[in-house]
Amino acid sequence: MTELTWLKSSFSEASGNNCVEVAATEDGAALRESDEPGRILTLSPQGLSALIVVIKQNPSP
Repeated sequence: MTELTWLKSSFSEASGNNCVEVAATEDGAALRESDEPGRILTLSPQGLSALIVVIKQNPSP
């Protein structure tokens, strides 16, 4: 995988150790948690869209 530019969620903690990060890829997007940067989930544009729909339908308490 080429060098990615990671963006942190606006809901990230100030300490920066509990963040969801996203990066654009040639084929869609990549997601990771800041405390495990080597574990990357890659998604197609359709997969990312489906994930966002599910998250919006099931917000955390």
